[in-house]
Amino acid sequence: MQGPLLAHVADELAERLSVINHRFSDVLVIAPEAGLFEAVLKASGKCGTIATHAPAVADDLGLVPHSSDLVINLLDLHCVNDVPGMLAQCARALRPDGLFISCCFAAETLQELRQSWLAAESATVDGASLRIAPMIGVREMGGLLQRAGLALPVSDVDHIILRYADALALMREIKAFGFANPLHERRKNFTSGRILALAAQDYQRNNSDADGRVRATLDLLWAMAWKPHDSQPRPLKPGSATARLADVLKALDDEG
Repeated sequence: MQGPLLAHVADELAERLSVINHRFSDVLVIAPEAGLFEAVLKASGKCGTIATHAPAVADDLGLVPHSSDLVINLLDLHCVNDVPGMLAQCARALRPDGLFISCCFAAETLQELRQSWLAAESATVDGASLRIAPMIGVREMGGLLQRAGLALPVSDVDHIILRYADALALMREIKAFGFANPLHERRKNFTSGRILALAAQDYQRNNSDADGRVRATLDLLWAMAWKPHDSQPRPLKPGSATARLADVLKALDDEG
């Protein structure tokens, strides 16, 4: 997951940045393995000074207010305890008309694994527990960006499928990537071999291809928003329209 995933996110970042007609003097990248993304930003020709910051364990990044024209947070928001607080930190670090871009796991990410753990634990006397953290949805992200004081939010989901030799290979890679269960209310005892075997069997039975390899869903939620500035478009005040929508639509029909 780690190599292909980081490369995919880097390619997507380059493509999304290519359509933005803007140059950024001071850029901050918050991400694991930030060096890969730094290279992409340099190659874009749109970024001046680029600083990198590893994700903070305590969610406090210690960012300097009004220090950046572009803040990029990649593969981190799904791990933090206080998402609104993290977004607020990033927003404060931006100068007016600065841009915030983020990419995190969302929606149906690892839905197959979630269902297999549920099936395995439901079949035991212990019952089921939450094994995979809830993810941010597209609509929720727009509201969170506005709550942080950012304007013109846009978000979309990049749906990708990865394949593994088996469910255990997927679980090992999740652990190696540092994305093992982060939930505070998770069970603290060791998972029994029986439950692990049941989960792996259920995964293989319901999510394997003809060659025996299994599928894993990743939903990458991309979002961007701007620090408010007078040059940005603003919605008109309610009641300020000079024509009724019905009249405009009727006129278009008549012309057609």
